[in-house]
Amino acid sequence: MNKIEPGFGINRRYLHDEVADRMRALIQSGEMAPCTRINESELTELFGISRTPLREAIKILATEGLLELLPNRGARVASISPREIEEMMEVIAGLEATAADLACLHITEDEVADIEADHAEMVLAWKEGNSAAYYPLNRRIHEAVMTASRNTILASLYLSLSGRIHRSRYSAHQTPEQWTRAVEEHEEMVRLLRARDGAGLSALMRAHIRSKKAVIAASFADEADPAAA
Repeated sequence: MNKIEPGFGINRRYLHDEVADRMRALIQSGEMAPCTRINESELTELFGISRTPLREAIKILATEGLLELLPNRGARVASISPREIEEMMEVIAGLEATAADLACLHITEDEVADIEADHAEMVLAWKEGNSAAYYPLNRRIHEAVMTASRNTILASLYLSLSGRIHRSRYSAHQTPEQWTRAVEEHEEMVRLLRARDGAGLSALMRAHIRSKKAVIAASFADEADPAAA
């Protein structure tokens, strides 16, 4: 497992849920990469806990599809096959398309202004080639549109599913041409959102997400570690 620096303790209330939250964040950030074996001794020391809440947290993350339980061998961060990526991205594209349509009905002027401000910062990061600044802004824009849909069930489904490919979606390597196209699509997203063009934004969002399939599949292939199986 990649080295994880200690630095935070765990509150004793709802301990296994808090441990699951911390582990989920490590998986989604990429600090625990696909196929990485779960080192229980390392994690109990990192979190300052016993193995019982850690194992309960592992069960929670296994039900979410973030971890795989290995018979008599503990657990590892889940791998995702090319077919699963294809299917997941298609569902995410549908969820974001629906959110875009709903957002155009419910979004406030202040929310649009916030998205426009994030977009301006994102474009600046792109021009500077600063991917570390670019990707968090990119993610924030997509999540802001989802929030503006005012549909909690939709948002819950989206967060649950997108968590499995979070890191690869927002940090996978893109060619200069792919990156430029993504920025141009975001420019159009902002315009359609400002115009409250739900049908147009929905169609664009679906196409935008679908275009990421190959990049994300390549990222997972690069990260997979057959020796960890």
